[in-house]
Amino acid sequence: MPLPPVLQHLRLPIIASPMFIVSTPELVLAQCKSGIVGSFPALNARPADMLEEWLKRITGELGEHDAKHPDRPAAPFAVNQIVHRSNERLDHDIAMCVKYRVPIMITSLGAREDVNQAAHSYGGIVLHDVINNRFAHKAIEKGADGLIAVAAGAGGHAGTTSPFALIQEIRAWFDGPLALSGAIATGGAVLAAQAMGADFAYIGSAFIATQEANAVPAYKQMIVESSAADIVYTNLITGVHGNYLKASLARAGLDPDNLPTSDPSKMSFAADKPKAWKDIWGSGQGIGAVHAVVPAADLIARIGAEYAAARQRLAA
Repeated sequence: MPLPPVLQHLRLPIIASPMFIVSTPELVLAQCKSGIVGSFPALNARPADMLEEWLKRITGELGEHDAKHPDRPAAPFAVNQIVHRSNERLDHDIAMCVKYRVPIMITSLGAREDVNQAAHSYGGIVLHDVINNRFAHKAIEKGADGLIAVAAGAGGHAGTTSPFALIQEIRAWFDGPLALSGAIATGGAVLAAQAMGADFAYIGSAFIATQEANAVPAYKQMIVESSAADIVYTNLITGVHGNYLKASLARAGLDPDNLPTSDPSKMSFAADKPKAWKDIWGSGQGIGAVHAVVPAADLIARIGAEYAAARQRLAA
């Protein structure tokens, strides 16, 4: 199946993942202008009225960029919607995305037909993130256009399945748009994701250590100084299992090697009560490739050069 037109002309086959607190218009604009899909969670715009300000700014600046650079137009952007019953803002945020005709919606923690229909009403597409093949089937049955396979090693609410296994199970029945998430931070890893059968790499943690990221300097530096061995997988923070920096857990007074288990039924994404702790920082396992805090454009250029070199190396 050919890719939807909105995804056919990226400079690199990369979708930047929406990160809680970290992803704001500054980072999204830098990503899109560099030729990859930029994204942010709708819930990052607080209070709710701020979402319209963000959408107005992003659509306006990308339009101006395209007018000035017709030979290098910006990539489209995406808004992440938490489709969980505790997200009291969902209807408002969906309405804003419809009003501004957001090209791509990324849905998480639940699949709903009405959300997919809202995006389709103006020609948008929906990518749904999944941690296993069962959830992938459900998402497509409810009308999602594509999938994001969140494999072991990914930042945020990650799964535990090997990317090799997850991609092959999904590709056995689904030939639509597919992105792979899980410890991808180099151009070689982007090419490997495509070799496995994904159309795109889904990259998040490496962008925390960029100048545009809305992260405190200590968080960015911890990304630079850490590696895969410094990541802890726990459901304590939000009620859903995810990967977090061990050093940030210790700084918050917790024992990273002896964390209690959270009650998933208490998970909440209510607008006035974000559950992720600002002092405990998420990250995937791919950060060993991150060695400095740089502009997002420089990170994308580095990944692009590595991607080209990897293709040339394999072709030889």
